[in-house]
Amino acid sequence: MNREKKEPDLVAIARKMTEKAYAPYSGFRVGAALLSRCGQVFVGCNVENASYVLTICAERSAVFAAVASGIRDFQKIAIAVHGQDLPYPCGACLQVLCEWGDDLDLLLASESRCLESKLYEHLPKRFEPARLLGESGFQPVDRE
Repeated sequence: MNREKKEPDLVAIARKMTEKAYAPYSGFRVGAALLSRCGQVFVGCNVENASYVLTICAERSAVFAAVASGIRDFQKIAIAVHGQDLPYPCGACLQVLCEWGDDLDLLLASESRCLESKLYEHLPKRFEPARLLGESGFQPVDRE
């Protein structure tokens, strides 16, 4: 008997989360589904604010929900939008995701396509905890 756990359909979960987004100003509804290494899925959606700077993206929403639940070891995140353009994460979201490692799998999904990549491909010169806490002081990471 095969008892292998089937991985959840993160793209479908992220697409469902777009329905919960609060985006009255941009109309750009984003959903995210973050898979932890222990198999738990944490969801998020963008929540806009009239001041704009207080808006939170779906990716950070999912990460913060996971951390608030005590989970800090992630495997994969799916980010989905309606429309044809892929939802590339902003720099703030990329940096927050890098806090727990740069080998995270990213699934970027529009209505018509899905791109899979690694987190480090999107933010080659990032701040890393090891660099900030190391004896040699801050040094940006360069994967090139």
